[in-house]
Amino acid sequence: MNTGIKKIPRVLTYLVLCFWALTTIYPFIWVLLNSFRKKGLILSDSFSLPLGDSFTWDNYITAWQRADFKNAYLNSFLISGTVTVFVVIIAGLAAYGLVRYRFRGRDFLYSLIMAGMMFPVFSTIIPVFRLEVMLGIAGTGRRWLSLLAVILPQIAGNLCFAIIILMGFIQSVPIDLEESAYLDGCNVFQIYFYIIIPAAKSSFATVAIFAFLWSYNDLFTQSFFLRYPQERAITGLLNEISSQAGVNYGLMASSVVLVLIPVLIVYICLQKHIIKGLTAGAVKG
Repeated sequence: MNTGIKKIPRVLTYLVLCFWALTTIYPFIWVLLNSFRKKGLILSDSFSLPLGDSFTWDNYITAWQRADFKNAYLNSFLISGTVTVFVVIIAGLAAYGLVRYRFRGRDFLYSLIMAGMMFPVFSTIIPVFRLEVMLGIAGTGRRWLSLLAVILPQIAGNLCFAIIILMGFIQSVPIDLEESAYLDGCNVFQIYFYIIIPAAKSSFATVAIFAFLWSYNDLFTQSFFLRYPQERAITGLLNEISSQAGVNYGLMASSVVLVLIPVLIVYICLQKHIIKGLTAGAVKG
């Protein structure tokens, strides 16, 4: 009797989770199905499987021909890859210093990092834009400078979150390993690269994944700094297609799928690192 009563909360939990999963997954399935449907049939029959005469590849062919997806993918991967590398390097070193060293102003610096997570990008974009214009980075019409103008604020925007996450992981690494390495003659950087990073690799993978996805999906920052077609990243391209396609829902659906493919690949391949990293950080963070 008691066993049956105990199972009821678990069953309710699974039912709620299944319902939540359906509400999350269904919109993407709907977009995917309609991306293969003839545009004239989407409004009249948008919930059935696109089989037979209703199935078509024309939406993807039109999207690829009308929009410069190759250049947009290249810009997005350059931006997101650079942001990810620098966030992992800078945040890792900063987190290690804050965890393992005691120095004057450490608590104040930690408070500033925590406070930095409270300010959304919307509140700082105007002064950042004016600063980069003054430095000759933004608004030049030069592709590489424009990409740099996006990369710098995205790195800054990811650092606070990354440092907090990594501090929780580094605290879980036994300090005895570092002391033994120090006695064997290793310096600080050797300890960091040969002990800390391998021991907390899940945390670094988690930070890298979130930094990449946040940068890849960031339309707001890109809309400020990327004004010309050769500079446009993938989310900006999707925004342009949505504004120009009008009632061509098949074209918009196929464009959404093309934008989401890299995100899905990253998440499917690295989802174990995301789950492991977040659960480990929840214990120690």
